Amino acid sequence: MLNLAVILRESAEIRPAAPALVHDGVTMTYAELDARSDSVAEGLRARGIRAGDRVALQLPNVPEFPIAYYGILKAGAVVVPLNVLLKAPEIAYQLTDSAARLLITWAGAAGEAAKAAADCGLAEVYVAGPVPDPARPFADLPAPVTGSFPLHATEPGDTAAIVYTSGTTGRPKGAELTHFQLYMNADIPDRLFALNPDDIILTVLPLFHVYGMSSAMNIGIRFGACLSLVPRFTPEQVLATIERDRATIFDGVPTMFGALLACPQRDRYDTSSLRVCISGGDSIAATVLDAFEQRFGVPILEGYGMTETASTISFNEGPDQRRVYSVGRPVWGVQVQVWDCDDRPLPPGRDHVGELVTRGYHTMRGYHRQPEATAEAFRHGWFHTGDLGYVDEDGYLFIVDRKKELIIRGGYNVYPREIEEVLHHHPAVLQAAVVGVPDERLGQEVKAFLVTRPDAATTAEEIIAYCRERLAAYKYPRLVELRDALPLSGAGKVLKKLLT
Repeated sequence: MLNLAVILRESAEIRPAAPALVHDGVTMTYAELDARSDSVAEGLRARGIRAGDRVALQLPNVPEFPIAYYGILKAGAVVVPLNVLLKAPEIAYQLTDSAARLLITWAGAAGEAAKAAADCGLAEVYVAGPVPDPARPFADLPAPVTGSFPLHATEPGDTAAIVYTSGTTGRPKGAELTHFQLYMNADIPDRLFALNPDDIILTVLPLFHVYGMSSAMNIGIRFGACLSLVPRFTPEQVLATIERDRATIFDGVPTMFGALLACPQRDRYDTSSLRVCISGGDSIAATVLDAFEQRFGVPILEGYGMTETASTISFNEGPDQRRVYSVGRPVWGVQVQVWDCDDRPLPPGRDHVGELVTRGYHTMRGYHRQPEATAEAFRHGWFHTGDLGYVDEDGYLFIVDRKKELIIRGGYNVYPREIEEVLHHHPAVLQAAVVGVPDERLGQEVKAFLVTRPDAATTAEEIIAYCRERLAAYKYPRLVELRDALPLSGAGKVLKKLLT
């Protein structure tokens, strides 16, 4: 028997009076979080939710998220996290595909959620915050509990959460993540940077995304640390919260680190409490990493993972053992190889780029109700990540690009990330995304989308000339488009599928 919610129960028993959450300056202890999630579990059971039933959870980073998340798990049900930015048809698809029996959402998404629930015949909808008809307030869901709610006796291989992929090709697929998989991802990676109960984790990564859910929330709760919840990323809000709560750890994606660097007010805030930053979700540009470490005086440890691995595959082992610009080595119990297009292992070295494949405790059960997609992903007993990279002689992994984002220009392979690294060195460039666009003569042409720094200016012609001096003729972008902003996912990752 293993129920992931045991990480909360045990931390509450060991440190009941310690702070578990802080939000807008208000603190909730471990004893309070455990008790309130118990009440949610009892409320779900009173409404007929049984082991294995799906409960959708569509909340930003507010206390109700962990309260509901661990309550759902305690009841033996399956958490289905939903992005708060989804529109009604997208919500309806995930509710229907997961067969959710109940939805917990928030006021900011209640309108779209209500339409979706009506479309798929879901009557049980609870809203945190101001409640529109016909939904009910979240406060109506919890029920009184005598003593502690007994954790449902789930098996380690039972599904704990169904997390939908970003849907870069076709409709999103629901990755079934198990109790054991999520527990191990909460227990192993954080040991590499010595997380301890006195740490305060600045939690701005969306908890509905696997990175925030697994690598911030579950890790923090597993080791009795405090989560400083920030519902929405803005540079000023994050900097102010680090100062107010004396945060020691900041988990982010590359766009967040870039935005903090570019923030005009950054010098007004005291961020000296930070001892380590974690970057994931996408590859961070070397220039951003170096500049951030120099300005804030804190190391960035880069890791690598994905929804299907919940989330960690590899990680750098602390400031003294990391290999800068790599995504570290596979964490304990995880194997990674680099395969060519014929599924044959490649030797180490940067000249041997191939697809990263992995196996171990960290991989999902499969894609929900999609056996063919599951079989394709797990060819030859290894999970195929769809990421291109190589491994060096010491076992450190280096990500080159997404396999599906590879540009083939006139028969030559062009890796967008290599061009983006060059673009980030330009003093006027704040954000860069490179994609392939159709071309009648060459098959694909290289196009760059840029956001410039507020205090800088450039032109498309200048950028093209800059790249032409630094890249081979078949690599540099012939097309450059300057934009005010790039489309981002709820987790802050650039959505290249929306760039054409």
